[in-house]
This record gives sequence, C-alpha cells and structure tokens, in this order.
Amino acid sequence: MPRDTPLRRSLTARLLALSALVSLCSIAATAWLAARTTTGAIKQEQTQAIADQTRIYRQLLGYAATHPDWNDAEDTVRRLAAATGQRIVLATPRFEPVIDSAAPAPGPAGPGTASPRSPGAERTALPRTPTTTVDPLSVDLAMLPDAPGDRIDARAVGPFRLTPEEHEALRNGMEAQADCLRSVLGIEATVTDDPAGRPQLRTADGSVLGRRCATPMVASAPTRTDTAALADLTALVNACLARQERGPVTLSLGSDGVPVGDARQDPPTSACLTNARRQQLVQYVAPPMLLFVGAPADTVGPTPALTAAHPGRITEVSAAVLVVTVAVTVAVGLRLSRPLHALTHAARRMADGDLSARVRVTGRNEISGLAVAFNAMAERRGQLEELRKAMVGDIAHELRTPLSNIRGWLEAVEDGVATADRALTGSLLEEAVLLQHLVDDLRDLAAADAGELSLYREPVDIDELLTQVANAHGAQAQASGVTLAVEPATAPEVFADPVRLRQALGNLVSNAVRHTPSGGAVTLRARAENHSVLIDVADTGSGIAAADLPLVFERFWRAERSRSRRSGGSGLGLAIVRKLAELHDGGVEVASTPGAGAVFTVRLPLEGAGAGAGGDLRERLG
Repeated sequence: MPRDTPLRRSLTARLLALSALVSLCSIAATAWLAARTTTGAIKQEQTQAIADQTRIYRQLLGYAATHPDWNDAEDTVRRLAAATGQRIVLATPRFEPVIDSAAPAPGPAGPGTASPRSPGAERTALPRTPTTTVDPLSVDLAMLPDAPGDRIDARAVGPFRLTPEEHEALRNGMEAQADCLRSVLGIEATVTDDPAGRPQLRTADGSVLGRRCATPMVASAPTRTDTAALADLTALVNACLARQERGPVTLSLGSDGVPVGDARQDPPTSACLTNARRQQLVQYVAPPMLLFVGAPADTVGPTPALTAAHPGRITEVSAAVLVVTVAVTVAVGLRLSRPLHALTHAARRMADGDLSARVRVTGRNEISGLAVAFNAMAERRGQLEELRKAMVGDIAHELRTPLSNIRGWLEAVEDGVATADRALTGSLLEEAVLLQHLVDDLRDLAAADAGELSLYREPVDIDELLTQVANAHGAQAQASGVTLAVEPATAPEVFADPVRLRQALGNLVSNAVRHTPSGGAVTLRARAENHSVLIDVADTGSGIAAADLPLVFERFWRAERSRSRRSGGSGLGLAIVRKLAELHDGGVEVASTPGAGAVFTVRLPLEGAGAGAGGDLRERLG
C-alpha cells in the first residue's frame, strides 16, 4: 500500500527535524549560558577580590598609622583573612615574610622579639609583585583614591594625638557650641571624632561658626599637645626652608587638625611641610610592609587550559545527546502517529458515507482530545443527517398535503362534481396561505443562512411591542381557550427591527398557544438584566422533555411527531426565532419542566450592533 504522506512531510520526520534543531539549539544555548555565567562569575569574583583587597589595605594601613611596629598585627591579619576568605601575607621590602595568615598560629613571643614571624613564613614563596605597600606616610592612591593630597594617612597623628583630658575638654567645648547653634540659631549641629580621633563640629552651614553664636569657638584654641607638636614641626619646616634660603613660616592647625602654613604657601613650602611631617611621624608609625593578598605562587596550580582532548570530549557528549534525542523522538513520533493514522482512516470512512465511523479513545493527551472531538463531530453529523432526512420528509409532506387538497378540489370543480362557491374558495385560500407561510419560512431561513436577511433597526418600545404581539394572536388564543396576558414591561427601549422582532415573538406565542391545553395561559413579560433585555414567553402547557431541549430549535423538529395542524406545525418557527435573535446580536433559550409548561427567553442587547443615536438604520448583514 503506497504511503499517503511523503516521508519528508510525515509527523515523525517533522518531529525528528524539530528535535534535532531543539537539541542543537539547546547545546548552543547551554554553551553560551555556561560561558556567560562563567564570565559573570569571574567578573564578580574579580570585583569582590578588589573590594576585599581595598578593605584589607585600609584596615592594615590604619593599624600601621596608629602603631609604631607590627608586633601585635597578627590577630588583625588573621581576622581579616577569615572575614574575606583571602590569604594575607606581610613581608619586608626585602621579600622576607613577617606575617602569613595561612601559617599556624605562633606561640607567645619571647622578650625582645622585633616582629612576629609565623612558623615557616621564611620558607613561603612570594609572587614577584606585591599587591601594594602598606605605608601610612605614602598612601597608595590606586587603592584609596580619596586619600589626602600629601598621601599621609589622616589617622597618622603621632605627637598630635590628644591626651584623654584634652580630648574630653575639647569635646565638651564643642558640645556647648553645638547646643548654642541648635537653641539660638536653630541649626542642627553634631560633634563627632575624625579618623585621627579629634572631635569635630559638623553643621549644615559652617559660616555661622564663631560669628553669630555667643559661645567661643574652642576648636580654634590649640591644646598643650598641639602646641608642642606644632613647635617641633615648625622647626623642621623652617630648617628645610633655610636650606633652600627661604624665609621661615608660621604653622597652625586646620579645621581638620592637620598642620597648614599661611595663605601664601607655595610649592617649596608645601614640599618642606610634607617632608617635615613624614620626618616627625616616622617614629610613631609602623615601618612599610609589602602586602600580598591571595594564594602565593607556589600554592597555585597552572592556569586551566582547554587541551586537545577536551574539544573531542565535548563533541562526543554532544553527539550522544543528539543520538538519544533522535531515538526518543522517533519512539514518541511513532506512538503519536499511530492514533493519527486511526483518525485519518475513520475520517475517510466518514467521507465515503459511513457515519458509524468512530475512533477508540485512549489516554488523556492532545491526541485523545482530538479523538473525542472527532467522535463528537461524527455523532453530531449523524444527528444532522437524521434531521436532514426528516426535514426532507417533512417538507414533502407539508407541501404534498395542501397541494393535494387544492388539486383535488380544482379537479372536482373542473369535472362538475363540486361547485366553486364561497366556502370552497375560502378552503382553497386557507391551503394556499399555509403553503405561502411554509415557503416564506423556508425563504427566511435560507436568507438568514446566506447572510442576506435585512434588518431595519429603530428604537422599539418593549411594552408596546408585547401588546401588539398579544393583540395579533388574541383570536388564536381565544379560539383555543387559552388566556393570553402581558405583564407590564420593566425594560428600556432596544434598537431593533420591529417587524422581525414581532415575527420572532409571534412564532413563540403561536407555538405556546398550540401546545397549551384549553384553560391554560400564555404570559409575555420583559425585564433588563446584565446590559441585556430579556423577553419571556411562558406557557402552562405540556412542557418539553430534558432530552429534547437541545433539539427544539432544529428545523422541522417536533416534540410530537403528529402531522396535525393543531399541534404539529411546520417545524420551522423556532428555528426562525433563533436566527432572528442571532441577527440582533442576541440569542434565545428555553427552560421547561415536563407537565409544568415551558419558558422561551429572547435575549437582546441594550445597544444593537451598529446602532446610532437618532434616525432609522438599515443594516445589511452579509
């Protein structure tokens, strides 16, 4: 048997191609993601490493600025190493390790120990280039860009360090000044210690200090310690200037506690001041040390590299992934195509006229859902085919009966058996009217199916419309002994075709009267609900069985298969009602309890599609 579908267009081939493409894309995406992730991780680690190095350098620089040696620095080094996860090594300028955070903690140092050398520190191999040099008198601006211009750490104060008594007195004076600024001038001021441990008064506007507040500025009066240290520094600076044959200068303390010259200070004076400060502070700070942050060279392996075997291994793994994916796809494709073949076979049987074709439903996936939909479609087609056959029979019957009557009576008149009197003419006219009604109904349905039914919309008063329908069918209801009543409408106007709307409601009322026994009632009412107008036609007739409710709007369907004009009807009225309601952008529903009557509800939107304000609108649907 030849294949129905070319191999290249079969579901299996498509799934195979799709899976191969997905696999290749997955491999490429995974490689790209791994590369990006690795690059991002490396950048993040580098950024973190730089931040850790800056933190380590800053804290060790602060230690060196406040200690004359490195004897007690090992605890600080080990604490920083534990906090950052970095290995920290301090070495002399001759690359002799002094403190190594990776070395075992040493025992108590004996008297006269100059520096704490960790056991085995001398044997530690160091990189050729240190991370930086820890020297509080020559700050590394690459590590601390915010350092002072003279590159002397602000924490290195040496002889300018205040005694506890001087610090307390200076702080008390500044607290009084801050209280004055807050209470008298309403300026928020606080007293804090600068990096050198000297109290500072901070305000939002420094221009008011000492000028608008009664309390004197204690910060302007140097302490005994400041005076002595400043005198020594001045002597060093003037000695430097004298060697350059320049005049002496007078130094003072700036607002931040740093010694400064007069306003005419030039570059030679600034250079002498910087050198003099280093000369004065050198005995108060720790000696310079080389700082190594990270693992030493002898503990680091070679840089990872992609050897010749690695690309081959990657290729093998990629090929294995591809083969496994293809195999799984083939298996899944065969499993999926089997029920599709069954669906194709059943569809062809149905196309050949076998309406009993069905597909076995297995599983709960998309294919089984398609099978369920196919079976429902086949079932529905079978029902429609039955309705079509019944419709053809009904049309033939509806046309044959009045035509036979008309032909028989006309032949009788022609043969002289009957007289064409008024009664006979009226009977023939009644049969012709029935034929015309049937033809009109069929024509309306055909026009609605073809989208050629015209609507002439205008504002329609619902209460008036119900009254007109009741008056038009009052004689039929009276002849049948049925009470036809209209309840006062509570719905607003709708924009609709009044003629077609009366036709739809008339069909419902006529149907209700036919199926309501003598003594019963048919009631018309309307109400507004959820932006719609609902019009009910309720009767107290025999009702409709639950199994028949889905079929009541089908063409030529009758709850009673009787051909009687009294209860059978043409079978087209309710189908026309549904079409007219749908053309008005609405719908029709039915609810019934056998033996207790039925309620047909026409739902119309409050604003019709394409409706405008004022005037009539002729809408052509097609």
